[in-house]
Amino acid sequence: MHHQWLLLAACFWVIFMFMVASKFITLTFKDPDVYSARQEFLFLTTMPEVRKLPEEKHIPEELKPTGKELPDSRLVQPLVYMERLELIRNVCRDDALKNLSHTPVSKFVLDRIFVCDKHRILFCQTPKVGNTQWKKVLIVLNGAFPSIEEIPENVVHDHEKNGLPRLSSFSDAEIQKRLKTYFKFFIVRDPFERLISAFKDKFVHNPRFEPWYRHEIAPGIIRKYRRNRTETRGIQFEDFVRYLGDPNHRWLDLQFGDHIIHWVTYVELCAPCEIMYSVIGHHETLEDDAPYILKEAGIDHLVSYPTIPPGITVYNRTKVEHYFLGISKRDIRRLYARFEGDFKLFGYQKPDFLLN
Repeated sequence: MHHQWLLLAACFWVIFMFMVASKFITLTFKDPDVYSARQEFLFLTTMPEVRKLPEEKHIPEELKPTGKELPDSRLVQPLVYMERLELIRNVCRDDALKNLSHTPVSKFVLDRIFVCDKHRILFCQTPKVGNTQWKKVLIVLNGAFPSIEEIPENVVHDHEKNGLPRLSSFSDAEIQKRLKTYFKFFIVRDPFERLISAFKDKFVHNPRFEPWYRHEIAPGIIRKYRRNRTETRGIQFEDFVRYLGDPNHRWLDLQFGDHIIHWVTYVELCAPCEIMYSVIGHHETLEDDAPYILKEAGIDHLVSYPTIPPGITVYNRTKVEHYFLGISKRDIRRLYARFEGDFKLFGYQKPDFLLN
């Protein structure tokens, strides 16, 4: 009898456990809250698998990098800047281009480099490539003005008032120390487009009222390089191209003094084969490059680069073709021969559409 009671109790226990299990299973798949919790648990445990996607050969279209759309694309960005520096190193080693890529670190070069000791930054000025805005950034960092908006335009280029010391103002030992340890950068753009910008700014519009460009430099170029002596118009882009492409341009350069900074090569301005720069920015990609430079320099939390108007930095082939229209292939080839180092060092495509 005792054994029968034990057997009966065991049967009741099995039936009870079966009912509880059934209830739990029913809840798991019918109760929305339980299902949601289970779904969330599965989602969390399978999420790491998504990180394997980049290794797959066939990535779904919606997951492929598309520039700015995916935040993770910024992880690839530094590779661009490393490739630019590697390109410079390779071109600097090319003996065939040595005369076009190397220059002494002279006072002329040191005069182009502005110093921010407070944040250990050196900026090499390359006129006609948005340098005014970078000067404003450094002026604020040096403490001369509290914000970019408060800097008067006439002060930016007045080196007595803007609080931007040049590297040339330091002793040799101090210069070397800064060159070795500071964050160093400069900005480039397509070399021919920069020359067009320089011509327009100094000889056509002249917005800062610098009369010496029209009244002293232009007549000097016209006297030596204008082919049609009966032509009485002011300086034309053709005259300017012929002057810049002349292998004997230096005797005029000496007469023009530091005004030539607006059209001499990046090599002559910044000595990229002699000075190891931290970052080279490109005018054409300034929307990405400016924030990257500020971040790498460790100042992105202190100052922002001024807003860039839409489309202003885009390379304009139509404009380049328009300005070079009617200029002889011989003169354009001579101009390219002088600026070939800039094209090669900074990865700009040779303008075959002008040369052939």
